[in-house]
Amino acid sequence: MKKCWIAAGLAAAMVVTSLTGCGSSDGKKAAENATANAAVNVPTEPFGDTVKYDPSQPINDGKDISVEFWEWGSDNLFQELIDGYTAIHPNVSIKLVNNPWDDYWTKLPLSLGGANGPAIFNVHNSQHENLINYMAPYEVSSDDLDADFNGVSAHVIDGKVYYIDYGIMTGSVYYNKDMSEAAGLTDADYPKTWDEMREVAKKLTIKEGNSFVQAGLNFNGTFHQNYLLGLNYQLGQDLFEDDKKTATVNNDAMKEVMQLLVDLYEVDGVGSKDFGAEGADSFGQGQSAMTIQWGHFNNTLKTNFPDINFGVFEIPVFEENPYAYNRYNGESTFGINKNAPADQQAVAQDIVKYFLANNDIQKKFNIAMSTFPAKKSLAEDAEILANPSMAVLADHIDRYIWPGPMPATMETSLKTAGENVFFNGMSIDDALAEAEATIHNDMKNSSFESVESLYKYAE
Repeated sequence: MKKCWIAAGLAAAMVVTSLTGCGSSDGKKAAENATANAAVNVPTEPFGDTVKYDPSQPINDGKDISVEFWEWGSDNLFQELIDGYTAIHPNVSIKLVNNPWDDYWTKLPLSLGGANGPAIFNVHNSQHENLINYMAPYEVSSDDLDADFNGVSAHVIDGKVYYIDYGIMTGSVYYNKDMSEAAGLTDADYPKTWDEMREVAKKLTIKEGNSFVQAGLNFNGTFHQNYLLGLNYQLGQDLFEDDKKTATVNNDAMKEVMQLLVDLYEVDGVGSKDFGAEGADSFGQGQSAMTIQWGHFNNTLKTNFPDINFGVFEIPVFEENPYAYNRYNGESTFGINKNAPADQQAVAQDIVKYFLANNDIQKKFNIAMSTFPAKKSLAEDAEILANPSMAVLADHIDRYIWPGPMPATMETSLKTAGENVFFNGMSIDDALAEAEATIHNDMKNSSFESVESLYKYAE
């Protein structure tokens, strides 16, 4: 099978000094920008791993140029990227346009279809089909990208790359350290398998009569994301058939995963569908001892539930050395608008290359999003590994699968299947059969193709 991962390399050292006049012919403007960006480290030597960035190369022949950069929700982070870039190239003016998440995906395709859309924009792979026809390929070879980043092969279209992942996110177990200590559990008790997980969850469950005081494990609201779309891989079952287009969720592996969920609540009694609307909120409010959430939950806890003393451990498996631990999703690099004027596209291409080569800004983006770096030279970075949501993935990062930017029906249909089993009395067999039929119908006109076969250990 095609390879997806390469061993981590060494981080490139970045030489930084004061600003040099390598961009604008307007001395006054350059001086003003230098003052404004006095706190920004400005490299004067080429930096990067395989993909390198040379700050001495002028942009737009040193002539002033303005571009728009659209993103959602992370103004300060993107502004830091922009400040670093414009400190090198003061002739470039970048207008950052922030949009709320829901509005972004409505406004962006409409804007890209015209002549006045942003030259560069934030991408999320869940919106792949809505965006790809408006995007220009990167002017960086897929081989160079593959040398520096994990998962690049999954993003190659006809030999070209339009975006890649800068960070990798997946599900892990978040546990309440205080509750764990009160139950007499130590680090040695952290479960590795689902059988062990069931026993630990029992020890962390507290009831008064038939009423829950503390759930040992709460997966309400998110079972479709954290269980039904990923644990199948532990049992060697892909989400799509060999044709890469036909979804398969009505299979033995998915039934085994669903049965696990039923048994956790109905046999083991470690939680209840009626105890907390959402597992994440239940954990944050101190009602549940464990929950399985993705990396961004680290930030949610620190922002919304700062008093929770939590730790993180890797998702349990059905047996040792699984085919894969779970699926992952990536935080994407930026898209380039193919309909933008040529000079603006050239600036956008340069910004992308600056981002790809810059370990410092890559690290800041990953830390901000609590995503494990796709850039191989950051895999053993101390600041990265200080974040428990990232560190927990380090040992087995090559044992997670990205199936591709799946159509939304995969999540919505499996969520309905779980709700039918837990709330509507439907059998597991019938619920999964209905989900699969719905997915097939919804995907009749989809161009989606799974990239599961690019997994390093694909059979």
